Amino acid sequence: MVSSAGEMIAHYDASGAVVGRVRRADMREQGLWHAATLVLVLSGDGSHAYVHRRSPDKDVYPGLHDCWAGGVVAADETPPEGAVRELAEELGVRGVPLRPLFTFTFEQPPVRCHYFAYETRWDGPVVHQPEEITSGRWMSLDELRAWAQDPESPFVPDGRHAIREWFHRIG
Repeated sequence: MVSSAGEMIAHYDASGAVVGRVRRADMREQGLWHAATLVLVLSGDGSHAYVHRRSPDKDVYPGLHDCWAGGVVAADETPPEGAVRELAEELGVRGVPLRPLFTFTFEQPPVRCHYFAYETRWDGPVVHQPEEITSGRWMSLDELRAWAQDPESPFVPDGRHAIREWFHRIG
């Protein structure tokens, strides 16, 4: 796996303003504020969400499951641009409209992040980026809700927070 430690990312402050750029490794080591995107991929009929398992080599939450494709916003990149890039990189999903959902701040060391959540529909093939994802499957929304509510499920903390917010908003 090629290390992303030297990658330049957008450095945010606690209020959500971009204040510069920083190496990804420095952000992790110093617990700096940054931004990330999340894209919930729903089946075309909206009855299932794509859930994947993160690689054991990830720098945060390795080996856990998530229902959001996404990642850290790069330097000189907007959150919508980052969402499109991450969705294509992680799941091979391209050319779909992204619907903005909500933003939130998540602070649970080592993560101090401003998240930008989106949603899309997709019935095409899913192609995992092997460096990021080891496996995945379509999960019914009922099963996903149960996973999100179960503190013992192997779900990433920020993704759990976001999907619980999504379920709260849709009723």
